Amino acid sequence: MSAIGSTRKKRPGNDDDLTFKERLAALRNLPAFFRMVWQTSPGLTIANIILRIAQSAMPSLLLYIGKLIIDQVVILSKDSIHHNSQYLWQLVITEFILAILSDALSRAISLLDTLLGDLFSNHTSVKIMQHAATLDLDQFEDSEFYDKLERARQQTFGRTILLSQVLSQVQDLITMCFLGAGLAIFNPWLILLLLVAVIPAFLSESHFNDLSYKLSWGQTSGRRELDYIRYIGASDETAKEVKVFDLSNFLINRFKTISDTFYRDKKNLEQRHTVWGTLFAVLGSGGYYAAYLIIIFQTISGRLSIGDLAFLAGSFRQLRVTFQGILIRFSSVTQGAMYLKDMFDFFDIKPKMSNKQQSRPFPKPMQHGFTFENVGFKYVNSDKWAVRNLNFTLYPREKLALVGENGAGKTTLVKLLSRLYDPVEGRILLDGVDLREYDIQELRTHIGVIFQDFQRYQMTVSQNIAVGNINQANDHSLIEDAARQSLAAPLIEKMPEGYEQMLGRRFNQGIELSGGEWQKIALARAYMKDAQLLILDEPTSALDARAEYNVFLRFADLTKDKTAVLISHRFSTVRMANRILVLEKGQLAELGSHEELLEQKGKYAELFELQAAGYK
Repeated sequence: MSAIGSTRKKRPGNDDDLTFKERLAALRNLPAFFRMVWQTSPGLTIANIILRIAQSAMPSLLLYIGKLIIDQVVILSKDSIHHNSQYLWQLVITEFILAILSDALSRAISLLDTLLGDLFSNHTSVKIMQHAATLDLDQFEDSEFYDKLERARQQTFGRTILLSQVLSQVQDLITMCFLGAGLAIFNPWLILLLLVAVIPAFLSESHFNDLSYKLSWGQTSGRRELDYIRYIGASDETAKEVKVFDLSNFLINRFKTISDTFYRDKKNLEQRHTVWGTLFAVLGSGGYYAAYLIIIFQTISGRLSIGDLAFLAGSFRQLRVTFQGILIRFSSVTQGAMYLKDMFDFFDIKPKMSNKQQSRPFPKPMQHGFTFENVGFKYVNSDKWAVRNLNFTLYPREKLALVGENGAGKTTLVKLLSRLYDPVEGRILLDGVDLREYDIQELRTHIGVIFQDFQRYQMTVSQNIAVGNINQANDHSLIEDAARQSLAAPLIEKMPEGYEQMLGRRFNQGIELSGGEWQKIALARAYMKDAQLLILDEPTSALDARAEYNVFLRFADLTKDKTAVLISHRFSTVRMANRILVLEKGQLAELGSHEELLEQKGKYAELFELQAAGYK
């Protein structure tokens, strides 16, 4: 695990607060954001905008009706004989209707915000998964990529608040136009006093929002580590080792160390934010009461009526709250827009492997097979070659076994063969044509691979098998046939729910399988599609020698007209192949049949004799 210092990443660029120009620049992310909102639900988006426009007029209407009511009450209190009270009651009923309508509009807007927010969160999550599916395997093996992915995932939650904030900005700007017009008519100086009272608070909020964003950005890697520790500290998959190695205290202490560091940083920031926020709130209140005094003196002098006093005081108070909300929310909106950049940065990541305009279809059948020409590959951020100088041909309908010590490059080779990676140097040919000329999806459709670290999906048996060809997930006869071919059928028939049995302990009524049982389920995936090339990368390591031999014997029979690559450390299985390729430190050391390699008395013969001696 990384040291505590690594949980704090510096944000690119200088560490000074963002300028107003940079804040405005961040707003460029909003059009793309609203296109995503529109794609989520055009109907809800339009309805939300219309309701907010209607709601923006309510404060001014209610204040003005209130002014008329007060003036009418004053008139009636002085001379009720010569004035009819019917107009007063009409005003009261009007205000009552507007109050009910305002409340209904607020609730409707809140409802639409919630619905649109949930839809947007789901829509964005789907887009992230869809985009992630287009990216290359080596990109998932880069820690910086995972930071971007984590920040993008965070934006699926909380960015719906940004939607509400931006729409509220528009709503409040319209409200300010109505309220500001009333104030300007009576006393334009009140508008200037309003600015003096509100702008300092806006600057303060902007400053602390910047600091909050930088703190959150810098904690991304640490947050991922916290999530990881939280998972392995309370997971059915890690529970055995946590107990056996007594890791609980170690994990808890590590979690507390990082989380306490984050808490102290957050606490320090929020305490300063609260202090300065309180000081500027006092300044804002002082501005409001200064305006209030001006209005009172004008009322006493007879220039304004009691109704005017109520209207102007209410308008100024409402305008101050609304304007302060707009300025402070502007800071939040620009902060949210900066967070949006994290999500769009993820969407801007492009795969290095892509189809060419005139991609070739997979040859049916293969004529010459796969040829490696001086192929070399090394992983991202590594100077060490995983494989290099590979030169050999995998012929059609040939069974090729890969042999080598751990780390020799066997799994890397099959990943290159199935084009999960592209060579760093050299090239791989299929029927004499560079593998990069073929359609990627069609290529993978005709290649079936079961890796040694296959996934144990917490799904039903049927779904676990169907992942080998998910387009045929509803073809139960195909799934059952695949289970029979992998020798998993007898196991499944003993399960309470059969093919609908939930596997794993994560969900209700799920059952856990042994390693060997899981491998039989995983092997069934290889038989789910009519692939021309089948690759088994040590998927039977948890089976005993006899069970593995039976699996590979059946595999050889079922693939007699197909090309196959198998990796196994058991030589009783390896010798079933037509040829055996021996890898040593990423390079091809030997290639030939079992008998030929024994005669050479090289690396293969040495490993074979070591294993034979172990059995004796």
